[in-house]
Amino acid sequence: MKEKIFRILKREEREVKEKKEEPKKTIGLIIDGPNILRKEFGIRLEDIKEALERIGKIRVAKVVLNQYAPQGLIEAVVNQGFEPIIVAGDTDVRIAIEAMELIYNSDVDIIAIATRDADFLPIISEAKRKGKETIVIGVEPGFSVALQNAADYVIKMEGRGEGVGYGKNYKTHGA
Repeated sequence: MKEKIFRILKREEREVKEKKEEPKKTIGLIIDGPNILRKEFGIRLEDIKEALERIGKIRVAKVVLNQYAPQGLIEAVVNQGFEPIIVAGDTDVRIAIEAMELIYNSDVDIIAIATRDADFLPIISEAKRKGKETIVIGVEPGFSVALQNAADYVIKMEGRGEGVGYGKNYKTHGA
């Protein structure tokens, strides 16, 4: 039997089908590398990307790393299409600066921050005050409950075992 190569639609179905989809909202993503991309968590950048693409279109994607980031991690960030930002010392200030730039970027509808750190609660509050939607992406243990309660969306990642990232003995601020 031949496979059908056409479909007959009623007028109502055709009108619904012809309506254009609403454009997806644009997302600005900042990942707190030392806090999220640790080998013990096994979080993969492509998993974060996939989760966010269900909500909107990623327009800006940056990963803030410090000077101790292994070369393999930096290469993985670049290979996934993210912009690596390497800073000397603590990364929190640079993450805050990058987030504020996204909050005031009219091309970004949603601010997404991948961190476990409650230090970024004021960023979430400012984004919401400026009319942006907010997403926090984190992993247990230590995923701030206050941060989760403040955001519009919460994405809890589940690790897949050992992955590319900072070593287990690496110390981070707030972790």
